[in-house]
Amino acid sequence: MNIILVVIDTLRYDHVAANGNDWIRTPNLDALAERSWVFERAFASSFPTIPHRTDLITARNGRPFHAWKPLAFDVVTVPGLLAEAGYCTQLIHDTPHLVNAGHAFDWPFHAWTFIRGAEVDRPRIDAHPLTYLPNWKPDPLFDFVADPRIPDPPDHTLVTYVRANRHRRREDDWNAARLFRAAAEFLQANAGRENFFLWVDCFDPHEPWDAPPRFVRMYDHTPGYDGSIDPRAFIAPTRPDLPEPARRRIAACYAAKVSWVDHCFGEMLHALERSGLGDNTAVVVTADHGTSLYERGYFGKRWPLHEQEAHVPLIVHVPGGGRGRSDAFVQPADIAATVLGLAGVHPSPEMPGTDLLAQGGSGPAPDRPVAVAGRNAHTWSAQPGSVLFTVFGPDAYLQWTRDPAHSRLFRYGADDPEDRPAEQERNVLWEAGLAEVSSRCEADLAAWLEGAGEDLPAPYRAPATPPGWQQYWNRLYNRW
Repeated sequence: MNIILVVIDTLRYDHVAANGNDWIRTPNLDALAERSWVFERAFASSFPTIPHRTDLITARNGRPFHAWKPLAFDVVTVPGLLAEAGYCTQLIHDTPHLVNAGHAFDWPFHAWTFIRGAEVDRPRIDAHPLTYLPNWKPDPLFDFVADPRIPDPPDHTLVTYVRANRHRRREDDWNAARLFRAAAEFLQANAGRENFFLWVDCFDPHEPWDAPPRFVRMYDHTPGYDGSIDPRAFIAPTRPDLPEPARRRIAACYAAKVSWVDHCFGEMLHALERSGLGDNTAVVVTADHGTSLYERGYFGKRWPLHEQEAHVPLIVHVPGGGRGRSDAFVQPADIAATVLGLAGVHPSPEMPGTDLLAQGGSGPAPDRPVAVAGRNAHTWSAQPGSVLFTVFGPDAYLQWTRDPAHSRLFRYGADDPEDRPAEQERNVLWEAGLAEVSSRCEADLAAWLEGAGEDLPAPYRAPATPPGWQQYWNRLYNRW
């Protein structure tokens, strides 16, 4: 059986109509969900982009969460195991981080294709002045931000984005369209195969929330508004004085980009059917994390994690494999185990995930009472109230600190922590989170979590990155 894994960056669980949203438009994801297994409690684990994909490609949890660093060359990977089992493996992505600055997520695949144009991509240096893209124009709604000209020096992500998309004119020129078109072309070229693994990694709807005008108009019905975007909207989310009309516009732009990605994804699904591969190809769709839409006074993802940032969609379609919905807690290692299971490949002993489709149907529930999501231990602190990770339970979630009394309990759908959380419920989540994270840790870090000493054990105070390596967005080409 062929296998397609689609990883969509920054897609909230509740912004897929099939998950109960009655105003978002995601017809292609919905149609796939209708004939698939849908997992309602899938959560990120290592956060954000690169740590999550390290979870997924290695089928392993971090210890306890993976750091942001290049993929090691000596690690066992899902595409590597599939290759050993006779699969041909292909990565098609527009997520710059996978290859920029030596992140090395290309090496486990037989072939890889990089679609240029997403935020922080660096495809070219040129001397052209920075100008608005065709779907951009000044809007008085954002006059509170700054001069409508692109600032000089510009925002370091804006300059790369403008240069990467300078020649964009039609919808077909946008990177998400080119990404899924490349996936569709792969399917047409491999219509006779029964042994490919295709990983499609879509950076949208990551920021900037820049979508074609007709998709923006789906969600912003301001009289006379044509769907164009003022690029100051990409800077405004950081402002503390964000007016309500600007908030609505920015949230509409996120929804527009979700619908745009769904539209592009649909082109790949149509190609799957046209190529005759629909009857022997499994499709798994998930996301690395979600985003906040001003529920707590900010847009985007921040720390500590809330449900909006950690709760992700998960759709697993297997031809003839049934359909339904599951409330089992799922984490990335389970998705990886499920992909391996579809190929009949047994994971290695250090891969802890559960095949969600084992024994036919929805399979056994992963043996965990909660899900946990967080950052690498080098970010942790023993300060009272310092959140180390978030624990997601059946009815509430807990931002976990070493002292249960400082841990904050949230009800799903509530913007603020409970003033007087039920002590027993908080303690149950605290203990469950401790047990889950400790099971992923070395003994010294587990003991520290339980209160042994103030200082974080020395091996965890910094991630072990290659000598001389650094995250590349701090050295983008602003001055060139």
